[in-house]
Amino acid sequence: MDLLVRKMRAEDIKQVQDIAHKTWNSTYEGIIPLDVQENFLRSAYNDERMEQRMESSVIFVVDISGKVVGFANFSQVNKDGIVGLAAIYIYPEFQGKGIGSALLQKGIKALDGVKEIFVDVEKDNLSGLKFYEAKAFEVVREFDDDFDGHILKTIEMVLKV
Repeated sequence: MDLLVRKMRAEDIKQVQDIAHKTWNSTYEGIIPLDVQENFLRSAYNDERMEQRMESSVIFVVDISGKVVGFANFSQVNKDGIVGLAAIYIYPEFQGKGIGSALLQKGIKALDGVKEIFVDVEKDNLSGLKFYEAKAFEVVREFDDDFDGHILKTIEMVLKV
């Protein structure tokens, strides 16, 4: 499987939106009500918001044979070397094939001055927790997150680079 990790381009927006939608629905089924998921996806991944993300953050995609199958959205590196990982989503059928690892490694290598990467993971997102633990992320704290009126048990994790 030949995969290319590259910066997201404007022509990738529709594919990234589809990945976010399908991955969210698959990952959070039974955890976050569908109407809450859909509200979030509409606001966080609409065309205007995607353009803003491309301007204000760093997004990498994985391209396999011309098809984008996953993406990772990193914040800019702040003055202390801290980066937030806002999203790392891969089509469910492509998960477990090293794509998430490739995206994370690309971020570590490409983000100048990064010392720590922070991510928030929903406590019931067991595949996400397993992924981050396998990559040496450590738990910083747990907190309740009011997500559109739905309380999520969230775990903040950090990777020291």
